[in-house]
Amino acid sequence: MGYTPVWEANKEKLNKMELVKLQKDGLDIIEDIRNNFSKNGFDSIPAEDMDLFKWAGVYQQKPKSDGYFMMRVRIPSGILSAEQARTLAGIARDYGRDLVDITTRQAIQFHWLTVEQLPDIFDRLAAVGLSSFEACGDCPRTIVGNPLAGIDPYELIDTTTLVQQLSDTFLGNRDFSNLPRKYKISISSNVYNAGHAEINDLAFTPASKVIDGEEVIGFHIWVGGGLSARPYLAQKLDAFIRPEEVVNVSVAVTEVFRDYGYREKRHHARLKFLVADWGAEKFLSVLKEKTGELETAGDDRTIGWNAGYFTGVHKQRQEGLNYVGLSVPVGRLDANELEELARLADEYGNGSLRTCNSQNIVLTDIPDANVAALLEERALERLTPEPKQFTAFAVSCTGNEFCNLALVETKERMRQLASFLDENIELDEPIRMHMIGCPNSCGQRNIADIGFQGALVKTDDGMQAAFDVFVGGTLGLEAKFNEKLKGRILADKLPHVVLQLVAFYKEEKQDGESFFHFAQRVGTQTFSERVEAVLQQLA
Repeated sequence: MGYTPVWEANKEKLNKMELVKLQKDGLDIIEDIRNNFSKNGFDSIPAEDMDLFKWAGVYQQKPKSDGYFMMRVRIPSGILSAEQARTLAGIARDYGRDLVDITTRQAIQFHWLTVEQLPDIFDRLAAVGLSSFEACGDCPRTIVGNPLAGIDPYELIDTTTLVQQLSDTFLGNRDFSNLPRKYKISISSNVYNAGHAEINDLAFTPASKVIDGEEVIGFHIWVGGGLSARPYLAQKLDAFIRPEEVVNVSVAVTEVFRDYGYREKRHHARLKFLVADWGAEKFLSVLKEKTGELETAGDDRTIGWNAGYFTGVHKQRQEGLNYVGLSVPVGRLDANELEELARLADEYGNGSLRTCNSQNIVLTDIPDANVAALLEERALERLTPEPKQFTAFAVSCTGNEFCNLALVETKERMRQLASFLDENIELDEPIRMHMIGCPNSCGQRNIADIGFQGALVKTDDGMQAAFDVFVGGTLGLEAKFNEKLKGRILADKLPHVVLQLVAFYKEEKQDGESFFHFAQRVGTQTFSERVEAVLQQLA
């Protein structure tokens, strides 16, 4: 056992899950799966141990009684080799009914797994340098980063090594395997905020500072971001972090969360609540007790937000090479498609693929001479670098197809909604749409131009799927969560309502005005009135 918990003396105040973790470290579940549960079957798993399966990167799939699991695989910064991609495709084919999902944190998810299969999957992943361990649970999860790290013309430094160092520092480290809740880290030096800094517990963004007469490239540090039912934007600390300080500072921030984070009410245990109560100044003061003095903040080098989208053919920073961003509709592909992308990465590039937090994939290091032939490949007909407008910017969580928390189906509904809009209206400005099935916001509804949150409503025909609609979210320099419109919309009416909202934007927007700025200008009340008018027409 590594760290001895300082909160153990106050057991009477701890929530139920904290008591479970005091009895058994979450990482212990991995050997239990190997040596016990995989041999004795689903019915041998105690309820309290089922909660700890998250530390193995595994959740129970809906319905829980059927004995199937979802697995999340860590992909630090989204960087994959073709060999790793083929391994993932093989796991999906052999055990996961061919389904592969890309998450909004660059991870890969499988479904339909059984406990008997888990040891073999663990071993297959380990053989190619991958792991599902601590992709879930109260621990540092997948390190999100710039999927173009090392090839990006818009990054100040290559963060590949830093991300890997962070991942290696935390993965399997029992000093940090019992945090108050989930813990999400982002690091990117891309000036367009590719790592979605403001919605992470801990984030590093590009910065520079003149020190001793020389400009030093480093990072600014953000803490306390997160979504779910009570979303918070991260707060920037008055500190400049050199690249060589990133790991030690990350460890120190994590220690602050571990030692001071709330453990009484589980819904109030994220780092964002501690930061909100303390404020950035106090948090930095406590942090410095661990790190020593830090340089004050320098110049912020972030200039915008690209929302993690890289579709199309683009020049890399390396002369003569290109990356090709592919659209993966709502992040879902099958095993054959992933295997085919691995082949294309080998045949046309250097065997590298990158997953994005927009649920898409990038092929990298494609020589100029290979681009034309790559674009003719059949796999790029569906996974196209030139997707239609709404399909290109549609994101969805897993939904109630597999998730026990989701109230409504989301994946196929989001895909159909985007397709419906592509068929019925054209725009010269992108609109980012995110759909989620519950308030946890795995699909990051809060940061979308138009967000949809599933609900159930009572009608004369019984309980039916419906959605709350939100408009006007963004990250970057003008970071702001979207705002809820009045009226809950039945799922079957949603496409027609959204079409009219998009038409309203198209008709009334100023030249070059983004949907975000349009929403700020006209206000949610105007949008709500539009929704009400459309619903009256559809009644």
